[in-house]
Amino acid sequence: MTLPSRKLLMANAACLLLLAWLYGGDVSDALQARSAEVSAFTELPPLGRPSSVLVLGALALGAALWGLLRRQGDDYKGYRLLPIVLVGALFVDLVFAEQRSPFDSLEVASRALGVFQEQAQQLATSEAVPADPAVLSPLLESLGRPPYLVRGQPASRYTLQVRQDCESPVRLAPGLQPGTLIYCVDPGRKGASIALVGLPAGKRFGKPELLSVNGEPIVAPVALVAPAIPGEVGDDSGAPPALFREPGPPGEEPPAPSGERKDADPGP
Repeated sequence: MTLPSRKLLMANAACLLLLAWLYGGDVSDALQARSAEVSAFTELPPLGRPSSVLVLGALALGAALWGLLRRQGDDYKGYRLLPIVLVGALFVDLVFAEQRSPFDSLEVASRALGVFQEQAQQLATSEAVPADPAVLSPLLESLGRPPYLVRGQPASRYTLQVRQDCESPVRLAPGLQPGTLIYCVDPGRKGASIALVGLPAGKRFGKPELLSVNGEPIVAPVALVAPAIPGEVGDDSGAPPALFREPGPPGEEPPAPSGERKDADPGP
């Protein structure tokens, strides 16, 4: 009776660590997502599949330990169970990965913020930015559902809070639910900034905070539309550009431009 080789023992130990790290983490995420105030998941993580993998891994570990206690050699098939469980679990994950969204909560939330900012910008004029909640609220319909879970349940919809006379962009949003868009209008309605309540980048569980990266909130600006200058390309004022002249009656030459002298016809 002999002990298994060092190489076989290290392979089993590596498989055990990978199973514990990958699927133990999945179980932890699934449990926290069901109880955390806010979770940065677009859908509830499954609990049954990673739990089943851990159970199978525990059974495979038991078989390997039994072989060690019995001083079984490399030909003992129980030493092959942990690698089989790991490879099988990774294959199943690969199959189910095609059904999951390739975008995380930060990417989805940032895109929704950008879409709302573009639509609000289209409502701005050369005199003021939009500030009426009745005008801005319909823009939320195109944003879909916020990519967050609240106590394990998907956040139902985006909401809007309009703040008037903001001296600076908002940096704190206590008491607001994830998916709340904060629209801050500058004094005089000369500009506005938009922030979104969710979770900061890199944080998956916690209380609602402003969407931010490296501690800096992501803010989308809305500005006045600059009035067009008559005669410039893209001018919609209706005045023809200076370089173009309307033709006169047939047989009549167009008038010379201002500052330009027309030479008299030469004599015979």
